[in-house]
Amino acid sequence: MEAAFFDLDKTVIAKASMVAFGRPFYNEGLISRRHVVRAMYGQLVYMHLGAGEQKLARIRESVLRLTRGWDQERVRRIVRETLEATVEPIIYAEAAELIAEHQAAGRRVFIISASPEEIVQPLAEYLGVDDAIASRAQVDAEGRYTGEMAFYAYGPFKADAMTAVARRDGIDLAESYAYSDSYTDAPMLEIVGHPVVVNPDRVLLKLAREREWEVRHFTRPVPLRTRRVPTPPPGPTVALGGVAAAVAGATLVWWRSRGRMLPPPPPTPWERVTRRAASWPLPHRGPRG
Repeated sequence: MEAAFFDLDKTVIAKASMVAFGRPFYNEGLISRRHVVRAMYGQLVYMHLGAGEQKLARIRESVLRLTRGWDQERVRRIVRETLEATVEPIIYAEAAELIAEHQAAGRRVFIISASPEEIVQPLAEYLGVDDAIASRAQVDAEGRYTGEMAFYAYGPFKADAMTAVARRDGIDLAESYAYSDSYTDAPMLEIVGHPVVVNPDRVLLKLAREREWEVRHFTRPVPLRTRRVPTPPPGPTVALGGVAAAVAGATLVWWRSRGRMLPPPPPTPWERVTRRAASWPLPHRGPRG
């Protein structure tokens, strides 16, 4: 049996899954506006510069501290109730298509992520894959997070988990596929016969070139419900595009001829982040638990 293992953040979805659920957690009163802004800023850095092991370790520790005392069942409920609205628009079309191709070829498909299982498992079910491997937090007798990790699906531990699953399910890793964006996932890429790097960070891209691994770039986070809409014929689209360009050019000339100022430049990513978080209404602070 063959399989395909997909990393989650920046491979299947276009942003970090913990950040994606920032607004639902905020609305439920689990996190503050300050936490949201900091998380979004970290997301910008992560998306454009990548994150090394030390930075990822700091992020993990800060998340564990933040979630200490949260009720696990409450988190699961929030994720399941908001999953479609939160995640559906940011799933890469290319990833969804690849998952379908592997399933059509008879391969088992796994999502494997350092993100918590409370997020990864429902998302895997939503995507229709066979199973998920994710980080597991420790919970106390009352079902609240202790701030400790029971299993961290990261780096070499991902490879260990894949090996264990392969033994359990009779999967031939030499004939299987793995997809990831981060050099920290080199161990999971190394143990399969078909490693593929997706939107790689600089270190992983260098490693992929050295080892002649396949490199792909996913750029189309399109809602699943719109992916089967037929593409309009090229003729009218091109014509309309030319009309739109002409109108835009004429408008620009008119504005200049009137001596008026052109509209201000679009806001920077950081300005968009802070404005978005500042505009959110204060969450309802109901009873915790």
